[in-house]
Amino acid sequence: MTATEFGQALRRWRDGVRPEAAGLTSMGQRRASGLRREELALLAGISVDYVTRLEQGRATGPSAQVVEALARALRLGRDEREHLFLLAGLAAPGHGVVPTHITPGVRRLLDRLTGAAVSVYDAAWNPITANALWSALDGGPPGPARNIVWRHFLQPTDRVVHTDDQEQAFRTSVVSDLRAALARYPADRDLRALIDDLLTRSPEFAAVWEAGVMRVHSSARKTVHHPQVGTMVLDCDVLTVPDGDLRIVAYTAEPGTPDCDRLTLLGVVGQQTFAE
Repeated sequence: MTATEFGQALRRWRDGVRPEAAGLTSMGQRRASGLRREELALLAGISVDYVTRLEQGRATGPSAQVVEALARALRLGRDEREHLFLLAGLAAPGHGVVPTHITPGVRRLLDRLTGAAVSVYDAAWNPITANALWSALDGGPPGPARNIVWRHFLQPTDRVVHTDDQEQAFRTSVVSDLRAALARYPADRDLRALIDDLLTRSPEFAAVWEAGVMRVHSSARKTVHHPQVGTMVLDCDVLTVPDGDLRIVAYTAEPGTPDCDRLTLLGVVGQQTFAE
């Protein structure tokens, strides 16, 4: 396979994705119905220049992380994703590592949850995607520190306030998830490195890990202090997608309450931030 073939496939799939289907607002006159290069770059988290060079065959050897991000932004199905990896000269991540692929069906589900703050995580609690409302609500740090377990034990924030019982339940649940993920994906080096780092740096994580207690997630009502809209009491639910081993986390508010009004206001803030 050549860089030209990769670029042609990238352009073809970009032309086939409508902005609305990718969660973007279509504004102004468009020469084609597909995504602009700027929009694909935004969704994939890479530069416009790099997208241009990939499409023109002037950039070779994209990393697996870049190919995964492009496949996710283009909303490729499983077979299309594997073909994009093949065109890049790479093997798609196998069964021995934590999967990060989001199926088109899950994408469509997320698109319809407009009134909720929603984020999708892999089995190791690494973030895969989130809507604008979630980003506005969460406000977490960029980069690797966004792993939800790493953040909770090593870089806690004050936005979500847990009671003592909620704190214990949350810690036990996420540590249980990492233990189960390690059993399912023993070849995943990043997962093992994450666990080793937490065991070394967090006595609290090590204590829960060594206790060996397994616990599943349950719905919880949480208090969130937000610097822009104030305090909200929200329902937090964790949904599991067995095909793909994904976690969908959704924060919602009871209709007709001040909490719902604040969450709606935050949605406006999130849309403005995303547009910028």
